[in-house]
Amino acid sequence: MKIIETQLYQFKIPMIPFTIATGTMHEAQNMLIKITTDEGIIGYGECSAFPMIVGETLSSCYHLAKDFAAFWKDKNPLEITERLAELDLIIAGNYTAKSAFDMALYDIAAKAARQPLYTYLGGQQKSIESDLTIGIDTPLKMAEQAIDFVQKGVRIIKVKLGKHPVEDIERIKQIRAAIGNNITLRIDANQGWSATDALPILTALSKYDIEFCEQPMRKYDDDLLPALCKASPIQIMADESVFTHHDARKLIANKACHSINIKFSKSGGIQEAIKIHDIAKANHIPCMMGGMLESRLALSAQMHFAMAMDNIKYYDMDTCLLGHLADPIIGGVQFEGMHLSINDAPGIGADIDPTYLEKLESCIV
Repeated sequence: MKIIETQLYQFKIPMIPFTIATGTMHEAQNMLIKITTDEGIIGYGECSAFPMIVGETLSSCYHLAKDFAAFWKDKNPLEITERLAELDLIIAGNYTAKSAFDMALYDIAAKAARQPLYTYLGGQQKSIESDLTIGIDTPLKMAEQAIDFVQKGVRIIKVKLGKHPVEDIERIKQIRAAIGNNITLRIDANQGWSATDALPILTALSKYDIEFCEQPMRKYDDDLLPALCKASPIQIMADESVFTHHDARKLIANKACHSINIKFSKSGGIQEAIKIHDIAKANHIPCMMGGMLESRLALSAQMHFAMAMDNIKYYDMDTCLLGHLADPIIGGVQFEGMHLSINDAPGIGADIDPTYLEKLESCIV
């Protein structure tokens, strides 16, 4: 099998502004790729650039993708390890751009095997319930949104924090008072707290029954995470501190986290995500399946991965629900409330509305 053509799209999706500690996103900066083989099998890949976290933009992903696609032309897409190693020879890092190509290869491989991706990865169908995330706003507005979530049947709420310590405590105080004690709350500071503020904030928040806190401090404070993990009354999940399995290995060895958030656009895709998962599993560190602002296409790949990897214990799979104003995906993962399901179509099992693609900037390599 050979790659004969790759189509690249600036897959922008308009959205209601979504704010986290490091900034506000006004649209989903996604890139879509469509790899066509000489056997007529098509593989889709999508990445979601989140500049303030990964240091990549839609523009950087799109222009790098042209080089990646040219390098892969006439090569065998089923040689996944070899193909992905070639991208690392072209440029270091840039895991977001690489993750789209990784996803497309796995889509092709599963389709060639005539299997849904989760079966190709060694998994089976299982029930998955995701949380739903509240972006940063005033304590009152966040509490009102939490009430709305609960009224719609949401049972697990993730709350973005990290803008101001005193306000963050008030945010959780008002949210917990508004929704009661039967809803699971998890928090994500997105590196927003200083090394001196993190422990006092976590201590103050512990009385509100928090399941865990994601990434309380900056990645450059990773050397301080072991002490925080030991002292914190709330479990610590590493997110921005773990891009690759090498990061996971070091944090786990230093007892610097209680769990890890895996994201394809952060790690470079499925191949690297498997390595992170396996290192964490071997060390009894549970993982969460997370994402950036992907559409239901990439979310479908995440669904397959979550069903295939038995150490994925938490699900933060609400990316397309975070204010997206368009859903151009056909098939793929479906929501019933916050319960996710997907059919047994080969590969990722999702396609894109061609009329939506016609409006996007694109090119063919």
